[in-house]
Amino acid sequence: MRFSVLDRSRTREGHDGTEALRDTVALAQEVEDLGYHRFWVSEHHGVPGVAGSAPTVLAAAVAAATRSIRVGTGGVMLPNHQPLVVAEQFGVLEALFPGRIDMGLGRSVGFTDGVRKALGHGKDDAQDFAAGLEELLGWFRGTSGTGVRARPSEGLRVPPFVLAIGEGASIAAAAGLPMVVGDIRGRAKMLAAIDRYRAAFRPSVWSDEPYVVVSGTVAVAESEAAARRLLVPEAWSMAHSRTRGTFPPLPPAERVEERAASGAMGRKEREFYESGLGGHLHGTEDQVADALRTLIAQSGAQEVLVTTSTYDREGLRDSFRRLARIAGLTPPAGTAPARGAAPDTGRPRGAENLPA
Repeated sequence: MRFSVLDRSRTREGHDGTEALRDTVALAQEVEDLGYHRFWVSEHHGVPGVAGSAPTVLAAAVAAATRSIRVGTGGVMLPNHQPLVVAEQFGVLEALFPGRIDMGLGRSVGFTDGVRKALGHGKDDAQDFAAGLEELLGWFRGTSGTGVRARPSEGLRVPPFVLAIGEGASIAAAAGLPMVVGDIRGRAKMLAAIDRYRAAFRPSVWSDEPYVVVSGTVAVAESEAAARRLLVPEAWSMAHSRTRGTFPPLPPAERVEERAASGAMGRKEREFYESGLGGHLHGTEDQVADALRTLIAQSGAQEVLVTTSTYDREGLRDSFRRLARIAGLTPPAGTAPARGAAPDTGRPRGAENLPA
C-alpha cells in the first residue's frame, strides 16, 4: 500500500509566502526519509492563504532538494494553460529528474471571478478539460496534427493522473488514466465515483488497469484531542472563506478555539467550522489505523494521498512520522533516520490492520 503527500504551501499568520514555500521543500525532504511514495504540490492563484501558485516551478525545487521520492502536481489546472506549454514544462522536469516526475491534472479555473478574469478564462472553460487532456497527452506521443514537436517532451513518459471532481472520474476512465479522488469525508460520493471509474475504464498506453488514489486529511497525534486540534486552523479558514469570500492564512488553533468558546463566531461561520472538523481521519495511531483499514477496504484504493494542512508545523511533521509507523513505510536504501523521528520501537503500531 502506497502513502503519499500533497502539500498546498499554506501560509500561516506571522509567516510569509517565502517561508511557506521553504516549508514545503523541507517537508518533502522529511517525508522522503520516512518512505512516502510521492510528494505533490498544488496550483492556486490570488489566494492569500496559499503560496503555491506555480506548481511546476515548485516541483522543480522539490525534486532538486530530494533524491528518490516521486515529485509532481496535485494538480496543474489544465483549463488555465495551453496544453503545449504544460507538456513542455513537464518534459523539462522529466529530462532533469528522469523517472521521478508525475503529472497530476485538474479541471479548476480559479477561486473567484476576479482570478478567472485575470487568467483569461471563465467557468465554462472547465468543460474543455477532456479535449485539453487529449491534446496534452498527444504532445508526449508525437501525435499532434499541427506539425509542431514538443521538446523535450515528445517520447518521454510522464505518468498522468486525473483529479476526479464531478465528471473527472468518467474522463479518467475514458482516457485510461489513474484517478485521484477526494475528499474522503464524502465517503458515499467518493465510492460511487470509484465504481463509475472502474466500470468505464478503458486500458491505454498509460495504464493497463484502473488505479485509484484516495485523498484527504489524516491527522495522527498522541491523543484524539491533539489530533483534532491539528484540524482546527484549516476548518476555520474554510469557514471564513465561505462566509467572507476570502481564504486567509492559517491561524493558531488556540485562537480559533477561543473564538469558538467565546461565541464570537456567527451562526453560519460556526456551522461551516463544525462541518469542517468532521469526517477526517484523525486520532491516535490505533484509531487512525482502524480508520485507514476501513477506507482501504471500502475503496479498494492502491494509494492514499494525504493532504493535511495546519498551523503547527511540528505537529504536522509528528503526524506524518506517526502515519509512517502505522503504514509500516520503509525509508529509501541508504537513508538516515528522518530528522526528529522517534526511535524505532519495533513493529509499527497498527500495521497489522492495513492491507499489504
